[in-house]
Amino acid sequence: MEGWDSLFHQIAEEPYAKSLKAFLDDQYAHAAVYPPRRNMFKAFELTPPSKVKVVILGQDPYHEPGQAMGLSFSVPRGTMLPPSLRNIYKEIEDDLGIAMDEDNGDLTHWAEQGVLLLNAFLSVDAHAPLSHRNRGYEEFMAEVFAYLDQLPQPIVFLLWGGFARGFAKYLHNPNHLVLTAAHPSPLSANRGGFFGCAHFSKTNAYLIQHGVEPIQWQNKISLC
Repeated sequence: MEGWDSLFHQIAEEPYAKSLKAFLDDQYAHAAVYPPRRNMFKAFELTPPSKVKVVILGQDPYHEPGQAMGLSFSVPRGTMLPPSLRNIYKEIEDDLGIAMDEDNGDLTHWAEQGVLLLNAFLSVDAHAPLSHRNRGYEEFMAEVFAYLDQLPQPIVFLLWGGFARGFAKYLHNPNHLVLTAAHPSPLSANRGGFFGCAHFSKTNAYLIQHGVEPIQWQNKISLC
C-alpha cells in the first residue's frame, strides 16, 4: 500500500500483530466475517499518507451482509443507508446547503480526495458487533494514530462519540485540527451534539485557510 509500507512492516513484527493475524486467519476460514478480507485495508489503499487531509474514525465495520466495504460509515451504492450515515448526510445538507443522494452510500469519492475513513476495528463477525475487540486492533490503531500525528500536512480529525474521542490523546501536532461531536447514530445525534456541529464546513474552512484543496462532500445525485 502506497506510503504505508514502512509503518505496516514495523507493525508486522509486533507480537500483538502476529497474534491478530492468527486470529483473523482462523476467523476468515471458519466464520462469516465482514468486510471481505480483500477489503480490510481499503481505507489505507485509497488514501496514502501524503494525501491525507481528513480522518474520520468509526468503531467497527457493519456486521450485516452486503454492507461493510472497508471504509468507515460507507456502504455500496444501492444499499439502504444505515442510520448513522443517513444522519451524516443530513448534517452535510444542513451545514453546506447541498443535496445528498440517499441511493448512494459509497464514500469512495471521499477517500480518493484524502478522507481516511478508518474503523478502529477492521473486521467483525456476522451479526456480532465488537466481536473482534481485544484481539490486537487497539494496539494497531494506537500506532496508526501516532503515525498520522507525525504527518506534516494540515489534517482535520473528526472524532464522533466517546469511543472516537478517546483517540484524541494521540494527537498533538499543531498543524492538525481535532473536532469532536456526538456520534451520528440516532440515539446520540437526536440527543444533541452531532446535528449542528458544522464539521464539514469547518473542515473545508481549515483546509482552505492552509492552502489545501477542500473536500467535495456532495455525492452524485441519481437521475432516476
